[in-house]
Amino acid sequence: MTATSTIELRDMILPTDIGTYGPDEPVPDHHLLDLTLSVAPARVLIPNDEMDHVFDYDPLIAAVQTLAKTGHRETQEWLITQIAQLCATFDDIQGVDICLRKFPVAHASGTLGVRLTLQQDDLTALRDPQ
Repeated sequence: MTATSTIELRDMILPTDIGTYGPDEPVPDHHLLDLTLSVAPARVLIPNDEMDHVFDYDPLIAAVQTLAKTGHRETQEWLITQIAQLCATFDDIQGVDICLRKFPVAHASGTLGVRLTLQQDDLTALRDPQ
């Protein structure tokens, strides 16, 4: 079996403004982001306890937070697209699974979300658009 490794971020509350809602529709209290990053196993199974061996995800998280705050969006899909493009700028990221959920949802309980999963080839295409 081939070794794989991921870095997982769950339930990150994003400070974002998404959607247009009518007077009787609930406006989401918040949007939650789940982000799973595929990285080389050598960035997780490390020879010693030093930061230079691992993928430093702090700059990515800060960039996602900054991105989420920038202006109004009509759709969750557009923010996911922008997060995917942001992930593609980090060469250590070999794959990504992005799930963005909003709460509350009109006429339902729970959350409503959109998920995008990209592999290495997809990220390469985002890095090098034709």
